[in-house]
Order: sequence, then C-alpha cells, then structure tokens
Amino acid sequence: MQASATMLDRIGGWIAAYLSRPIRGFVPLATYSAAQLRAALQPGDVLLVEGNLRISTAIKYLTQSTWSHAALYVGPRPGRASSDDPPVLIEAEVGHGVILSPLSKYADFHTRICRASGLRGEDRDRIVAFALSQLGHSYDLKNVFDLARYLLRTPPVPTPWRRRMLALGSGEPTQAICSTLIAQAFQSIGYPILPSRLLVPCHEPPPDRVEDCVEPVLQTRHFSLFAPRDFDVSPYFTIVKPPPAEDFDYTQLRWAA
Repeated sequence: MQASATMLDRIGGWIAAYLSRPIRGFVPLATYSAAQLRAALQPGDVLLVEGNLRISTAIKYLTQSTWSHAALYVGPRPGRASSDDPPVLIEAEVGHGVILSPLSKYADFHTRICRASGLRGEDRDRIVAFALSQLGHSYDLKNVFDLARYLLRTPPVPTPWRRRMLALGSGEPTQAICSTLIAQAFQSIGYPILPSRLLVPCHEPPPDRVEDCVEPVLQTRHFSLFAPRDFDVSPYFTIVKPPPAEDFDYTQLRWAA
C-alpha cells in the first residue's frame, strides 16, 4: 500500500512539474507593477491572475475565463524582517502547496483585484487568520491528476460538466487548490461568494398563508466547486483597479507605426 502511494506521489510530482512550466511566447494583455498593486491592495483582497503556466490553459478553458489563479492578500506579517518586497500573498501552488509570496511574483502579469463589499474589520482579520493557518498544507494532487487529461490538447467538454471536472479534487482539509483555499476562508465567516437561492417554508408564516408561504434562503456550495472567476463575477465583490503610474501622460506614449 505504501509503495503504491509512493508511486502515485512520484507520478503526481512529475505531472505537477510539467503543468508548472511556462507557456512559450505567452504575453499578457494588461499588466500592473508591484508598486501599483501595493498601493491598491488591502488585507482580505483577492488577487486574480492570468497565469502563464500549462496548468493555466486547462483552468481557463474549464472555467471559460481569463483568470487561472487566485491569491489572498494578507499584508506584511508582524515580526518578519523588513523588506522592500515582503511575502504578502497566500496561495496554493502546484508543486509547493500553500505558501506566502511577494507581490513581485505577479508584477507584469494580467491581474484583477476583487474586494469583498461591506466586510467588517474583525471578519477581515478572521479571514486572513484562517488562510494563514493553512500554510504548509499540500496542493491537492487529485486535482493535478484531473487536469492531466489536458496536457496535450484541450478536449471538447460540454459546458455543464466543466466546473465539476475542475473541482474533482479530494477535498481533504490538509490539501487545497488556489480558489478552494480562499473560498474556505470566506465561508469560515459566512461571507457569500456565489450562493444558490432556495425557497423554503416561511419561518413565521402569517395565519392565512400557513400552507403556501415560502421565503428565499441562501445555500452555500462546497468549497471545491469554486474557481478563480467566481470572485470576479460575484455580486458581493467589487473590482478595484490600481491607479496609473504617477508620471502617466497619454500624450507621451509611443505607438508602433
């Protein structure tokens, strides 16, 4: 049994290494510098990234979205040595698990900042604390096996199946992929991302409508069903764009002939 597990780990490691290789010739459409991101980000913000790795192609296809990766901004950690580029993002990364990363890692990438609307300060702290408690957890290798079918070319997968195929990870509490890590953090304080709406019998129906009174309630989805794009399309998150560079002057831009 142990030998079988070791072999699966080796195969998973090989696939993870392959999926983590950059795509040749990939050029992002729009980028921000680390300084621009730093000026706009607040703890609890979700940073979406259009990745340049092979795994990014599969995720973007399955979610029909620009975004293939998500990280949570937690800010500089107290007690750490000061640095011009401290680790301020927590993310689940293939081959590395749940780690802290600096903003420079995604400088010059196509990114988007999503901010939870009306989030209370104490709940923001709880989200950050939950995410930090996951540091060191492993990346969900079952998700890597699921994505391995897209190593060579993207197959025609019917739209209704795509999200399920992306979310076939094991769901183990000590394993995560990027979007599930962040979804769990927000669900830990009861903050909605893309909940389903259900109609249930009224809790206190009026006397004349005891039989037919219904009221709407929200139902959360399992964290393994969330993808990076969900934070972008969620009505409960706003989009924050970093301001242009201080010396920005459109009249001085150089255009190709």
